[in-house]
Amino acid sequence: MYALIYDDPGRGETAKKVISIHGSRKDAEQALLLRRKNLERPIWECHTRIVWTDKTVSGGETMQTADFTDWKNGEKIPEGEFHSDED
Repeated sequence: MYALIYDDPGRGETAKKVISIHGSRKDAEQALLLRRKNLERPIWECHTRIVWTDKTVSGGETMQTADFTDWKNGEKIPEGEFHSDED
């Protein structure tokens, strides 16, 4: 399952708080955009990322960094940038 986790890089903790759980990466991406909109912050200031886990968790619980990866095994990883830096 895909999870949105709170991941503040400045804190250096190995336990990450689960914000929400999703059945597909697309649903997780939509939830991440909604979180950004609700927080009224740029995405890089939300300290939230999408991860894949086989562990059964719920929102509000914590996971250790060993419990998740950035990509599901076998998932196609996009190459290059999604958006140009140009105006």
